[in-house]
Amino acid sequence: MYRRVILKLSGEVLSGPAGPLDPERVGGFAGEIKDALAAGIQLGIVLGGGNLIRGRSAGGDRVRADRMGMLATIINGLAFQEELEKQGVPCRLFSSLKGEAWLEPYERDHAVHSLEEGKVCIFSGGTGLPLFSTDTAAALRAIETRADALLKTTRVKGVYDKDPEKFPDAKFFPELTYKEVLEKQLGIMDLTAISLCMEYKLPVIVFSMFEKGNMKKVLTGEKIGSIIRG
Repeated sequence: MYRRVILKLSGEVLSGPAGPLDPERVGGFAGEIKDALAAGIQLGIVLGGGNLIRGRSAGGDRVRADRMGMLATIINGLAFQEELEKQGVPCRLFSSLKGEAWLEPYERDHAVHSLEEGKVCIFSGGTGLPLFSTDTAAALRAIETRADALLKTTRVKGVYDKDPEKFPDAKFFPELTYKEVLEKQLGIMDLTAISLCMEYKLPVIVFSMFEKGNMKKVLTGEKIGSIIRG
């Protein structure tokens, strides 16, 4: 069982039939997190922004496009904060970008203190710098806060050698080493993120949050999805 984890949620998983920020989808994930917290887990969340805009696909200047993507993660963070609070989950929203007074700047010691108080910490704004993905932001926040593991959600069961939604013969990997992920170029995380996890020996668990109860199972030690380590 883990004591403290960082959960990476892609922006795409927040979209649904009701739009790019589907209330039912956001509420469902917030409920999963509430159930997991009942086990005494300290939890931080890093959100992507791909449901609103993907920096790399915005066209034009890459730096400006990445700034757009970082702003999208703040919008997602605000929406997720609202839903968690509706469900009675105490949380704080931090941002790597400077903003208005209501946007609290990220500071590691403040975040760790909040985690120890049992509050969910939402980390938005990516790394605060262009050219780095939110996967890298998640790895950094996990390392900085001394998390026991980085959890990464996906639409499918875990890590495969190719997209199982397109290729029925895709091979599932229940366990991988960091080097295997890099050598096989599996693309589950970008190279910078997986290299950071390897350097700091941070386990990465890849699983689907679309199956109810999966997150709690992962946090209580049940073998769900794929684990990357060693």
